Amino acid sequence: MLLSIIVPCYNEEETIPLFIEAVEKALKDQPIKWEYLFIDDGSKDQTLTVLKEVCQKKPDQCHYVAFSRNFGKEAALYAGLQGAKGDLVTVMDADLQDPPELLPEMLALMEAKKLDCVGTRRKNRVGEPLIRSFFARLFYRLMNRFSETQMVDGARDFRLMSRKMVDAVLEITEYNRFSKGIFSWVGFETEYLSYENRERIAGQTSWSFWSLLKYSFDGIVNFSEVPLMLASLIGAVSCIGAGMALVFIIVRALLFGDPTSGWPSMVSIFLFVGGLQLLCLGIIGKYIGKIFLETKHRPHYLVKESSQCEQLSEKEKLGAGKSPESSNSKERLKNSNSQG
Repeated sequence: MLLSIIVPCYNEEETIPLFIEAVEKALKDQPIKWEYLFIDDGSKDQTLTVLKEVCQKKPDQCHYVAFSRNFGKEAALYAGLQGAKGDLVTVMDADLQDPPELLPEMLALMEAKKLDCVGTRRKNRVGEPLIRSFFARLFYRLMNRFSETQMVDGARDFRLMSRKMVDAVLEITEYNRFSKGIFSWVGFETEYLSYENRERIAGQTSWSFWSLLKYSFDGIVNFSEVPLMLASLIGAVSCIGAGMALVFIIVRALLFGDPTSGWPSMVSIFLFVGGLQLLCLGIIGKYIGKIFLETKHRPHYLVKESSQCEQLSEKEKLGAGKSPESSNSKERLKNSNSQG
C-alpha cells in the first residue's frame, strides 16, 4: 500500500528538510510505503532549489511540481490530488503545524473503523491573534448556520483520505475551489482527531489577516446563499450611517429647530437608498463574478517544471546512442506527460 503525502509550498525553504525529517521519524515503523509530492506555488525564495536537491537524493520517493506563478493554495491542493498515485492520500503543510506524529494514529483509525477519511482539528487557537481567532469562529458559525454543507470548527486541510474519496473530490472541477467545503460536501465516512495548536517551526506565514478574510468570503459564497463581501459591507455601513443621520436630524429638529429645512433629511434618504442598492448589487455582483470566472474555463494552474520532466530528460541523455525509434517513443511519452 502506498501513501501519497501532498505538501503545498510557498516560501518554505527553511521548513522542507525539517518536515521530511519529522515525517520519516513518524512513519519509520509503519508497514507502508510513502511518497512526497511537493507543489511549489510560485515561491519567491529558494524553495524550488531545495526541492530539486531533495528529489535528486530520493528520486523514487520525492517528486515536485513547480507552478509558473503563485496560483494559491487551492490550486496547489488540486494539483497534488491530481498527481497523487497512492492508495491513501494525505495533505500536510510543510511548516509542521500539522503534526506528522498523528499519521500512525490516523492510519490505525482508518484501518480499524474502515473509514474513508480521518481529519484533524485544533482543540484551541493558543498563540493565534485574538482578532483572527474571533473571525475564524465567526466564519464557522456563519457557514454552519447558512449553508447545508456543515464544517467542523478548527478543521484543518490535514487529513488522510482513501483513493475513493480522492477520486470523488477530483470529480469536482470547479474553478472557484474551497477545499474545506469540498471535503465536507463529498461526504464519506469521516472522523476527526483533535490536537493542540502549534506554531510554525520556521519561516514566516504567507497568510495575512486580509487574505484569510478574503478566503473566508470565497468559502461562504461557494457554499452559501449569504455572501459576505466588501461591496456589501460598504452598502451596509452606508445604510447604518444614513439611519443614524436621520435620527440625529429628527432629534435636532425637535429640540432646536431645523435651520435648513428639508435638505439634510433628503441627503440622508438618498444615502440610505443608495446604500441598500449597493448592498443588493454587491451580493448579485459577487455571484456574477464567480460565474464569470467559471465560464472562462481557465486552467487551475500552469506548470513551469516538474520532477517527472526532469527524470525524462535524464533518461533521454542516457539513451542518446540508441535508435531513432527509441528516441521518438520517449519524445511521445514526454509530450503525453506534458499534456496530462
